[in-house]
Amino acid sequence: MSKHDNNKPTESETILMALDQISQTIDVMTSVVSRLRTYLQQKETTAVDSGKETGPGTHPNRVLH
Repeated sequence: MSKHDNNKPTESETILMALDQISQTIDVMTSVVSRLRTYLQQKETTAVDSGKETGPGTHPNRVLH
């Protein structure tokens, strides 16, 4: 092995770094989804309280996939 090979991360280290980045991305996206869900639920509550519907087919407790 040459001197430059010692500074190169191993395949396992590279995979672990990628998995860590994916995990962090998932955490951020989970937070974004949670905030959007809360926003929409608050909007729905406000619309119902004011006597308005937010649109046809609106189901506040239904999760679409």
